[in-house]
Amino acid sequence: MEKRRLGRIGHMSSVIIFGAASLSDVTQDEADESIQFALDSGINHFDVAASYGDAELRMGPWMPKIRNQIFLATKTGDRDRDNAKRSIERSLERLQVDNVDLIQLHAVTSFEELDLCTQKGGALEAAIEAKEEGLVKHIGITGHGHLAPSVHLEALHRFPFESVLTPMNFILYNNAEYRDRFDKLVAEVKKQDVGLMTIKAVARGEWQSAEAKRYATWYEPFDEQEFIDKCVAFVLSHEEITGMPSAGDVHLLPKIVEACSRYRKLNETEQVELMATAGNFASPFGAF
Repeated sequence: MEKRRLGRIGHMSSVIIFGAASLSDVTQDEADESIQFALDSGINHFDVAASYGDAELRMGPWMPKIRNQIFLATKTGDRDRDNAKRSIERSLERLQVDNVDLIQLHAVTSFEELDLCTQKGGALEAAIEAKEEGLVKHIGITGHGHLAPSVHLEALHRFPFESVLTPMNFILYNNAEYRDRFDKLVAEVKKQDVGLMTIKAVARGEWQSAEAKRYATWYEPFDEQEFIDKCVAFVLSHEEITGMPSAGDVHLLPKIVEACSRYRKLNETEQVELMATAGNFASPFGAF
């Protein structure tokens, strides 16, 4: 599997990142099968979060065997220092590790949430303290929603985050306003040599009803191999993107890995042609 440099962190991460949201509500046997598949496929970057149900617990038994083989990232969704610090410590316990490679401030989707994280007594202080104590090696930020690239751009102006995880797919990028926000973030990422990862690569829109929900993902994903191939190729054709976490359902991982194995860079015409179909689908975050 192709590997790309994760900004100034320097780690050569697999372009497909194991998105451990898929382990939120599965048995240990199901988790074991998915983790083994990821390792066999060449995935060396695992991304989890304190809020992903039992995911950290499912990964924990693997850590004594594979900790030195993977780049391990988790997240805290708490906004104040004390709770965020407890969250980080609890994640280490659940993961059965002494440290993680990356702690990320999770789901920072608005400027108001960014203010809470970066103010005195905010979650950022906990991340910095954890880094000073050797509990984490690097600090990043993540977020959802149409404003995420702008919020993350402002975050990089406030603090030298080493990684950003923000939404990107051909549907979002077809929207001129979103594309402008994303491109401005990319310019700053390049300037600061930040590791840029993207989420929602295979999202096709919102679920139309609870009855229609066929996967554990909170958004409706593409599940036809042909479309997954196109989604993965579109994202990876943007060379500033170092990687993309797999979708939040274990059943989609093999299709995403398969798409990666066939990936070739789309030229500008091919990207434009794919974006022209965006009107048949929708943003996972609702109307622009």
